[in-house]
Amino acid sequence: MKLNIKNTFTSENPADSILDNTRRQVEEAVFSYVHPKKTTAPKVIHVSKEMASELGITEEEIKSELFKNIVTGNAIYPNTKPYSMCYGGHQFGNWAGQLGDGRAINLFEVEHKNKNWKVQLKGAGETPYSRTADGLAVLRSSVREYLCAEAMFHLGVPTTRSLSLSLSGDAVLRDVLYDGNPAHEKGAIVSRISPSFLRFGNYEIFSARKDVKNLKALVDYTIKHHFSHLGKPSKENYIHFFKEVSERTLEMIIHWQRVGFVHGVMNTDNMSILGLTIDFGPYGWLEGFDFGWTPNTTDRQHKRYRYGNQPNIGLWNLYQLANALYPIIEEVAPLNAILEQYKVDFEVQSLQMMKSKLGLCTSDEEDVKLIQNLEDSLQLVETDMTIFFRKLSDFTDKDSGLELIKEAFYDFENISDEVINNWNLWFKKYEERLQIERVSSEERKEKMDAVNPKYVLRNYMSQLAIDEADKGDYSLIDELFQLLKKPYSEQPENEKWFAKRPEWARNKVGCSMLSCSS
Repeated sequence: MKLNIKNTFTSENPADSILDNTRRQVEEAVFSYVHPKKTTAPKVIHVSKEMASELGITEEEIKSELFKNIVTGNAIYPNTKPYSMCYGGHQFGNWAGQLGDGRAINLFEVEHKNKNWKVQLKGAGETPYSRTADGLAVLRSSVREYLCAEAMFHLGVPTTRSLSLSLSGDAVLRDVLYDGNPAHEKGAIVSRISPSFLRFGNYEIFSARKDVKNLKALVDYTIKHHFSHLGKPSKENYIHFFKEVSERTLEMIIHWQRVGFVHGVMNTDNMSILGLTIDFGPYGWLEGFDFGWTPNTTDRQHKRYRYGNQPNIGLWNLYQLANALYPIIEEVAPLNAILEQYKVDFEVQSLQMMKSKLGLCTSDEEDVKLIQNLEDSLQLVETDMTIFFRKLSDFTDKDSGLELIKEAFYDFENISDEVINNWNLWFKKYEERLQIERVSSEERKEKMDAVNPKYVLRNYMSQLAIDEADKGDYSLIDELFQLLKKPYSEQPENEKWFAKRPEWARNKVGCSMLSCSS
């Protein structure tokens, strides 16, 4: 296995001078060198061949002992030095101080076909940033992370990627519901890939510590390697840098809203500086359309990270990043202007996104009202978001509208006349609005089906794959992995996955409620 190794990150950023892997505050450093923990009986259970080829790894090499040992932390690739990153973050709105890669270890950088990728293991042992945790991960959370990153990529959502999913062969103690009943689970390791794992928190930590020298150096590094089109670092380009981070963040969140994805933990340490979806923990896809829904049990009371609030949180997080960058910009006005522009852009892009979901290309002054009425109607009774929008592309006339979306309702039999009338009224307005469009119903369907996925990784689907994997059967992981490569295709052979959440999954742990305990 011959990889084209680079080390821009470790050679151009300051390293922790202490080499002991002890939990501590790490000052004046972007990262600490650290070795993964060797495991008892490593076993690779799934590999993204597509991602492997992006790194220049062949199908033959995937099967090798060396590949297995590297992606499970049992071997270090020649002439590389693994490391974990130092960052801080605002968690649930409060500054939490130093956080860092508590169970992520970056193995190396690979350059292939003019792309630079960082390869990271999640769950490969403790680091100086592990605080009170063990740095390990379990099969349950690892299956979810592995499948979700690749599913997001194929949905067209900016995201980090997955390379491999492996068992460590070790048991890991976890308290799933934080109710004082910990149990041993199978240990697992995911290999994650990204052009960069830098987060808002990497910049926040230096700013919070008034370490302007290292803050500036890290921003300069980021611009040089990830925003090189901006030119050489300067105050003006720091402003341009923040502007682009803001735009990328909004673009990512608009995609989340489009497919009904709820991240669950939008802390600033989980916000990628490249505007990529990162850290798939207690995430979920909307089943019933509900602006107030969050899958994260930790957030159940205040619902800070609920579906409808994600765009606001993106902005709040950008405010924190603006504060962190202020010491090297020293001007409030340009930062404020960018944050104000986010609000304007959100309104424009959100409307555009919803119009695309409805197959509307032309403009009409009533569009905002039509969409608001739809969002209100969707929340009258439990209505499946994915099924509703996918079925809507077959719309022909107002009289058959309700019949068309019948499958999207969780309890169609008991829907009141008032709700039915509400829907019929909306379909009448929708039919009238479509008459302004200049495309055939076939063209409209094609466009709608390209933005409204038929298949998403519903929590219960992940849970079924986890339950099977726990018994040693990994075939369902592969079935879902292949299914989610073509989320917009009809795939009639996989129709069983185009279905509402089954009733048994409504309140089952892992299907409706998730914790950060992984």
